[in-house]
Amino acid sequence: MTTDQSTVSGPLTGVRVLELSNQLGQWCGKLMADFGADVIKIEPPTGATERQVGPFYADVADPNRSLYFWHYNTSKKSVTLDLDKPEGRDLFRRLARTADVVLETMAPGTLDAMGIGYESLAAENPGLIMCSLTDFGQNGPWVGYQMTDMLHLAGGGQMAACGYDEVDDPERRPIAPGGGNGYHMGSHYAYIATMAALYSRSVTGQGQHLDVSAHESAALTTEMHIPNWIYTHQVVQRQTGRHAGVRPTAPSQIPTGDGRFVNMGGGLSSSFRAFVEVMAESGQAGDLQDLKYLDPDVMQENTDHIRGQIAEFVKVVPAETSFVAAQEIAGMPWGIVRAPDD
Repeated sequence: MTTDQSTVSGPLTGVRVLELSNQLGQWCGKLMADFGADVIKIEPPTGATERQVGPFYADVADPNRSLYFWHYNTSKKSVTLDLDKPEGRDLFRRLARTADVVLETMAPGTLDAMGIGYESLAAENPGLIMCSLTDFGQNGPWVGYQMTDMLHLAGGGQMAACGYDEVDDPERRPIAPGGGNGYHMGSHYAYIATMAALYSRSVTGQGQHLDVSAHESAALTTEMHIPNWIYTHQVVQRQTGRHAGVRPTAPSQIPTGDGRFVNMGGGLSSSFRAFVEVMAESGQAGDLQDLKYLDPDVMQENTDHIRGQIAEFVKVVPAETSFVAAQEIAGMPWGIVRAPDD
């Protein structure tokens, strides 16, 4: 398809993967291919629908010029099979006898109805691993729902956590990240599960059927949100430029004297005193040179005051001044929010 597979080597060299995947699972196939697996993408005679997604090379719309398709299919091979016909299904079965993994994203029950489901294929190849990546898994009350990448981000919880403080956005509008994040989450979990199954097979000699839900993958990728609800029944809130949280945290993106922003990363530690010395040189240290701030308990009790004083200094000096002072002098993990031109 793109890279000559004979030149690709890696931890999955020698593993053959049959990919029957749409947008939901193509990233999983790419990960395995780029790690050296012999991934064979199986397309219908008309070609995968992802070939119709732009942008196109040189702005010429053509199924062989989709940059989107190219990106997600590096290192793979490609064949066409008409699985609606007995001949196509027979060819697929022959390929499956030589395969280690089948990655598929068809609606639950589709392959079984064609006579090429896991049980049928495993009867001829007991070591076969089939990873079925679908929107809601193989069963359950939502199994028939239609989904998109954006709906996975909404249903999984990402959009409930991405946005701004109420003071910055009174309407509390959710924000959906772009770039196929919902599909990528499902693909990542499918990849992890497949790697685990390959490891298991190296011990037991047996394959298995993996049931991966993109919805559950997205929900689990919200980090602390699920545990907060499970253990405390508390809902996290959006915050401008920082993690959502049950309780508000101090703003971390501070405007600078030259119209830019500095991100005040990390918490306070004793190293902040080196930064205070820089503040003192311009007469803006306030009371932060007081020796009481050497006491960690006092620092903890006065966190808001300390950060407020630091922010006032950042607001009147160039971004580079506070950034360099934080990074080089105080060892604090700060960064400038840079524009693309920077």
